[in-house]
Amino acid sequence: SFGYQKTWKKIIVLVAGVTMNFLLAAALLSVGFVIGLPADMNGLEDSDAIIVQAPAVMIQQVEKNSPAEKATLMVGDKILSINSIEIKYSGQMVSLIKEIGKGELAIKISRSGEEKMIKAVLEGGSAADSRLGVYLADAGVIRYPWYLAVYKGFVAAGIGVINILVAFYFLFKNLIIGQGLSLDVSGPVGIAIVVGQSAKLGFNYLINVTAMISLSLAVINILPFPALDGGRAMFILIEKFTGKKVPLKYEQLAHTIGFALLMALIVVVTWRDVKGLF
Repeated sequence: SFGYQKTWKKIIVLVAGVTMNFLLAAALLSVGFVIGLPADMNGLEDSDAIIVQAPAVMIQQVEKNSPAEKATLMVGDKILSINSIEIKYSGQMVSLIKEIGKGELAIKISRSGEEKMIKAVLEGGSAADSRLGVYLADAGVIRYPWYLAVYKGFVAAGIGVINILVAFYFLFKNLIIGQGLSLDVSGPVGIAIVVGQSAKLGFNYLINVTAMISLSLAVINILPFPALDGGRAMFILIEKFTGKKVPLKYEQLAHTIGFALLMALIVVVTWRDVKGLF
């Protein structure tokens, strides 16, 4: 049985799912880099990268109750011009918003291949506090020769894991100090919305977000939290280094409490996602 195996065998079993989540993400990113994946071109210095699509200023996130949200700007919108001034890169747009300071903006966007004009109202009283309320990226599409794509896919997966770990650090930090959940946390409903938005942007965007979901599952599952694979591994390592087995009833109690807390978190996040639909 599992309980009578050596420590290293137990650990291998427990991290098998996490490993497959990482490998799936690396494989998806590798395929994506063959056909072309979206990337932030700002500061990109990679002589091996082949630019398939020139960068455009794209909205990556819209803040709650911001002028952008009130104007119905959405994730994935490409900013073409503001007040008839062509927007070529994100830094230029930020400077223009601060220069305008306050008042109505005529924003020309491209959404799902269709150009639209949207009106937004800046509410800042001065250039210093003038904000539209969006996170931007100079998004283009790059690819690599097939013999480099696999290597680049694994590197991108590794960088993704690091970024997700940093995000979880700030998530837990905010929860502990009482600042609540960060704005970009999503449950099953939110994930479905993001996947739908990505599919509309194109197959390469869908590959990208699927890989990120797989990496997020890997990171979540390996956290040393009861009820997760990382929590199971933690008790096994405690037994290994102390030479004493944690009483089964205490371990089961820890996993039960951990599971209850995770379910509570899912309920809260899902409620936020559903409320956000309306």
